Amino acid sequence: MSVLVIAEHDHATLKPATLNTVTAGIACASGDVHVLVAGANAAEAAKAAAQVAGVAKVIVADSPSLAENLAENVAAQVLAIAKNYSHILFPSTANGKNVAPRVAALLDVAQISDITKVDSPDTFERPIYAGNAIAIVQSADPIKVVTVRTTGFDPAAATGGSAAIENVDGVADSGKSSFVGREVTKSERPELTAAKIIVSGGRALGSAEKFQEVMAPLADKLNAGLGASRAAVDAGYAPNDWQVGQTGKIVAPQLYIAAGISGAIQHLAGMKDSKVIVAINKDEEAPIFSVADYGLVADLFVAVPELVKAL
Repeated sequence: MSVLVIAEHDHATLKPATLNTVTAGIACASGDVHVLVAGANAAEAAKAAAQVAGVAKVIVADSPSLAENLAENVAAQVLAIAKNYSHILFPSTANGKNVAPRVAALLDVAQISDITKVDSPDTFERPIYAGNAIAIVQSADPIKVVTVRTTGFDPAAATGGSAAIENVDGVADSGKSSFVGREVTKSERPELTAAKIIVSGGRALGSAEKFQEVMAPLADKLNAGLGASRAAVDAGYAPNDWQVGQTGKIVAPQLYIAAGISGAIQHLAGMKDSKVIVAINKDEEAPIFSVADYGLVADLFVAVPELVKAL
């Protein structure tokens, strides 16, 4: 049977997480890979999905009830076509993790969370214990509801495909929740989960002022996303949406620079899949050095400004 990937989008464009999830879907598929674009006035997102390499069909559900991605309504839309698929895949994002459990519960199947590898159509690998062990999970459920850790899969090519687009009726509003408002943090820097370079600071920076003074120039020079450890966020040095780690954002950029971060397990779980890791810490025993490709034992207040000057 075919595999259904639930697209992450803003109605006009596809989010990068969709491309990684399509790759996971191709690995699961014994049949075709279809993509569901559930939204309102989402024709442009559907066109983008149709161009993704490996996608055979795009199903578009366009309805005012889907305008704000309310989990109850999106789940109902997925359930309306779920019986046609052996696998239903969601990106392991805030939206995906909001909808997937509802779909799994209503289908009366177990959710398989945060997979990083597909061994076979019914067998998956997922990290446990903050990534210190890998569990191999086999499912006999007739429909497998899966969330995909996007850092575990390369993105599918955004162009080169020519999928058919099929329109289906959008579901009615469930009436169980309503959209009140949205406050979006705007930044000229790349979003963490999409950034190719990330510069992160830890508690060693000492204050929010020092965080900005030391880390921001480096991020600006590299056109990098700006991240932080949980300790730095808890101390108020950086906002919550900068947090990298098991309880923050899972990232895998081309280059990750960690300054003043000791390397607690929960932080390593969020960034150790980065292609190249550079650690700057004055404690040569810091755990961060165990995963770093390049380590500099130095005072970050000296090393980072010197790095900025060198760039």
